[in-house]
Amino acid sequence: MAEALAVQHAIAALSGYPSRGFKVGSTSLEAQRILGTDEPGAGILLAPYVFDSPARIAIVPEHTPAVEAEFALRLGRDLPARSAPYTLADVADAVDAVAGAIEVVGSRFVGGLAGQGRLLTTADCSANIAFVVGKWHPGFPLADLPDHGVAMYVGGAARGSGTGRRALGGPLNVLLWLANKQSAAGRGLQAGEVVSTGTCTGLDAVAPGDSVRADFGILGAVEIAFVR
Repeated sequence: MAEALAVQHAIAALSGYPSRGFKVGSTSLEAQRILGTDEPGAGILLAPYVFDSPARIAIVPEHTPAVEAEFALRLGRDLPARSAPYTLADVADAVDAVAGAIEVVGSRFVGGLAGQGRLLTTADCSANIAFVVGKWHPGFPLADLPDHGVAMYVGGAARGSGTGRRALGGPLNVLLWLANKQSAAGRGLQAGEVVSTGTCTGLDAVAPGDSVRADFGILGAVEIAFVR
């Protein structure tokens, strides 16, 4: 894992792009089975690949791209590295807004995502291709997120659906996992950073020419048009 993270961090440094936050993946049993892992993993969200909805995004079919509807959390204060573990109350207090989002995932390795395992996926920036965020909602009740529903549509046809509970039992649990991982690494998390908390709808394959829409109910919709 140390080597995998070193590769990911080297890629980010070589890109010269600033970080906007983190994506956490493999937070559902389905995603863990696809990757052949039994734990979550995180990747850096680089600024040029973070978009506001509606977005127009170029994808490469060889990456076997897919979309996932996820909840995004924005931090209003720092969660610095410390010796004591963070609690759910700690991380909940740091969240200042919630949004619906779509992560575009794919693999730069031959064969796609299936069976790559946790380490190769982590080295590959946790398979992040792009991240599209909808409208931010300050003060949204975090306790409602586990039962909040979302549905994905590709080309107008219904695809995956689910609730926030699909991601480690709730998006706040994902943030807690990340906060403690980043604290142990000596970095922590910073105010203004965005955390994408893992798929609630599964993985739905996409190709150039597709249009997708994730419906988050009262949180609004997130839309992407894909091009080659």
